[in-house]
Amino acid sequence: MKKFTSSINPETLGLFYGFLGVLGFSLTLPATRVAVTDLNPVVVGLGRAVVASVPALLTLWLTRQPLPPRKLWGNIFVVAIGVIIGFPLLSALAMQQLPAAHGAIITGLVPLATAIVATVRVGERPSLKFWIASITGSATIILFVLISSGGNIQSAHVLLLGASFTAAIGYAEGGRLASILGGWQVICWALVFMAPVLIVPVALTIFQHGLSASPIAWLCFGYVSIISQFVAFFAWYHGMRVAGVARVSQIQLLQPFLTILFSAWGLREQVTSLMLLATCIVIACVIFGKQALIVRRHIGE
Repeated sequence: MKKFTSSINPETLGLFYGFLGVLGFSLTLPATRVAVTDLNPVVVGLGRAVVASVPALLTLWLTRQPLPPRKLWGNIFVVAIGVIIGFPLLSALAMQQLPAAHGAIITGLVPLATAIVATVRVGERPSLKFWIASITGSATIILFVLISSGGNIQSAHVLLLGASFTAAIGYAEGGRLASILGGWQVICWALVFMAPVLIVPVALTIFQHGLSASPIAWLCFGYVSIISQFVAFFAWYHGMRVAGVARVSQIQLLQPFLTILFSAWGLREQVTSLMLLATCIVIACVIFGKQALIVRRHIGE
């Protein structure tokens, strides 16, 4: 397997790992929507990280990973605020009000936001062709939201926009740290660092609202805890480490399409022609953007 992967172009390999991460993330909104029908969104949004911190701690312990240098702790907390607190909590609150398929289109803004953060924070320099593809895809998403909502922006839309922005920060910072610590180590340390902080609000919420839920709700909570919050990040951050943050982030433009399919199949949500049209445009932008040049600055330069 190692010999096979070594013969593949690093960029292609990075995009492959990125796609595996996106595949894992694609069920996040549908699973979250099912989970919050019975469980409090704070339990779903923050409790998933508490659960994921257990295998994260075991993985770090079994592989005898040294504690990250103190100078990187602040960066790890930035990752945690983005992908462990911001996106999970805000998306869980939004899924109480919006269909998962609708929400998936809005979170399609994450790739553009990640590319912008990567330019500022990581020092990557995408070409004009890349920006044209990213902006076109993102503009398609915004237009879809305006048309499908009749021009009325709901609070759930704002929550998802906030979720997308925080996720972008966590992705870009995590992709940067992956070049130093390793892809899977980033998410593991972020989970372990934040678990003691998150236990408090999760415990208080459980005390107030209880934990009564259907088996399917628990199954979906288990998915977002183990796959969305833990396993998928192994591939995601490794892909960013290999092919670059901005490049791999564009693969996430495919996530709305995958989420719509999962929502239609599992939740019986309606898939409109407008959704399909928007998704097709976004996929075309991914293909166009993949061919664009991105200049990467290596850590330490």
